[in-house]
Amino acid sequence: MKITVKDQVKLQPDRMAKIALATTPRAQLDLYCLAPGQSQRAHVHGDQDKICYVVEGRGRFSVDAAEDILEPGDAIVARAGAAHGITNDGPDRLVVLVVVTPPPAHA
Repeated sequence: MKITVKDQVKLQPDRMAKIALATTPRAQLDLYCLAPGQSQRAHVHGDQDKICYVVEGRGRFSVDAAEDILEPGDAIVARAGAAHGITNDGPDRLVVLVVVTPPPAHA
């Protein structure tokens, strides 16, 4: 299955857009689109690992107590049980590919 990521990018005025691109029994691929000032609050998945890869823009990513600025080509891993969040504190949109494994039960 081919996915043209740039064709899936959508921003929402009131919150981060989370777009499910593909799901298998073992993994889910999402696209997170954040306008300037938007964020995903720190939260925890007890049984899921999450990998975030920045496609476009620049953002602040937190995993447990650590914070890093990621730009296109950078990735970060949040293991199951780690608190993690994203903030777009830059002037441009932030587009992030996200792999979650295993996929959430509702997928």
